[in-house]
Amino acid sequence: MPIDPDAQRVLDLIRESGRPPYETLPALEARRLYAAGRTVLQPEPQEVLEVRDLTCAGPGGEIRMRAYRGFGAPDVAPCLVFYHGGGWLMGDLDTHDGPCRAIANAAQCRVVSVDYRLAPEHKFPAAFDDAATALRFVAMEAQRLGVDRARIAVGGDSAGGNLAAAVSLAAREDAGRTPMPVFQVLIYPAVDLAMTSPSYRRVTEGVPLTASGMRWFRDHYLAEPGQAFDWRASPLRAASLAGLPPALVVTAGIDPLCDEGIAYARRLDEDGVRVTHLHLADQIHGAMTMGKFIRASELIIGTSAAALRDAWARV
Repeated sequence: MPIDPDAQRVLDLIRESGRPPYETLPALEARRLYAAGRTVLQPEPQEVLEVRDLTCAGPGGEIRMRAYRGFGAPDVAPCLVFYHGGGWLMGDLDTHDGPCRAIANAAQCRVVSVDYRLAPEHKFPAAFDDAATALRFVAMEAQRLGVDRARIAVGGDSAGGNLAAAVSLAAREDAGRTPMPVFQVLIYPAVDLAMTSPSYRRVTEGVPLTASGMRWFRDHYLAEPGQAFDWRASPLRAASLAGLPPALVVTAGIDPLCDEGIAYARRLDEDGVRVTHLHLADQIHGAMTMGKFIRASELIIGTSAAALRDAWARV
């Protein structure tokens, strides 16, 4: 598969550093290495107009969040509720601080980043429950947070894209308990934890996320194998995607999640949901958080911001 030279530089850097694959490590060590990669792979974070830390009560205790207001965002602004990637096992408010700041500025909006509970300490559906709780909190506290209640979107990368898609389905299913977002930003999302798509057979070595790595993450997240067929874990397994918010789906060609992301975009279209699909055929999983080396990070963030601005203009 052709690979972006920028992405190849990252692969060379990882190889030269001797960093072992995450799936060969204890969970806590994998988490530490993932967090350390932020300073190596991401550019300096942008200044924004405002940053503040928030908390809300969650089903398993306090949920930490970080709220950003981008330059150009009005006092009462549209908002993206963002869920970070990291395989439901890694990642936090700091690992995705840079992309959240960049989106807040580019979309001239507020972003609320959610620090949901992580596996293996907290198995499915803990992350999903926290994601839905955080969305409800932002909607209920919109006035205090300076958020336009009618223009709340959800989004995330990888495991975070999984949570954004699942929360959107929950909003349709639970008859008003979870507010319906007006848009979804799904960046190389994990949407089928049965992991049967052909890209799991293609992407097996040489990149940060391989098929075996993805299975390692899945097995830490799920309490038992049958949960892979629950739409809260595998949105692609939902009987219908009709009635969901419009979406941007970003996929990367050199990624075990590639084909399920493509299938999700196709399903949304077939079920009558307006969808934009950006496919980066020469790109690796995680490109958005590797912006110090991979220029396509700016494309992903810029496209996400443009799609959000368009969605909010339609409300």
